[in-house]
Amino acid sequence: VDRARRTPTAGNSQGVEFLVLDTPETTSLYWDTTLAEIERETFSFPGLLRAPLLVVPFGLPDRYLARYSESDKAATGLGEGAEHWSVPYWLVDAAFAAMALQMLAVESGLSCCFFGLFEYETAVRECFAAPDGARAVGTVAIGYPDVDTGRAGRSSGRRRRDLGEVLHRGSW
Repeated sequence: VDRARRTPTAGNSQGVEFLVLDTPETTSLYWDTTLAEIERETFSFPGLLRAPLLVVPFGLPDRYLARYSESDKAATGLGEGAEHWSVPYWLVDAAFAAMALQMLAVESGLSCCFFGLFEYETAVRECFAAPDGARAVGTVAIGYPDVDTGRAGRSSGRRRRDLGEVLHRGSW
């Protein structure tokens, strides 16, 4: 997490923070908040529920608004409110940090999986006392691969688009 927190942020706002759940009690509480016991019995990826580390990266809009209210950024008008941002960079920056965390985990010989919180974002924020307004971009589960399951995700068979389909030089 220390290295992942060093990813760039808009205006060096440093408005990304990490909820680290690394005990059986806190990871169990996370799953109790996000996945009903009855759903766990048929959950497609039971190994995910055994991950010893869950990290929830949060973007804090208030840090961005405060930073862009400072004298060197005030002229942008972005410090006046979240509605002035055409792109909510607190989410972009938190997503960058989540990606860096995943890359660092893999580099360290671990396995990881990023997944969204969707309708459970508020419940997770409240359960773990994150500040009001903090936005979770998802959860990164980190551990060792569960090679015995033999199950691939439903999306794993999708063809990766060719470079020529996604690269646009000079114009679209």
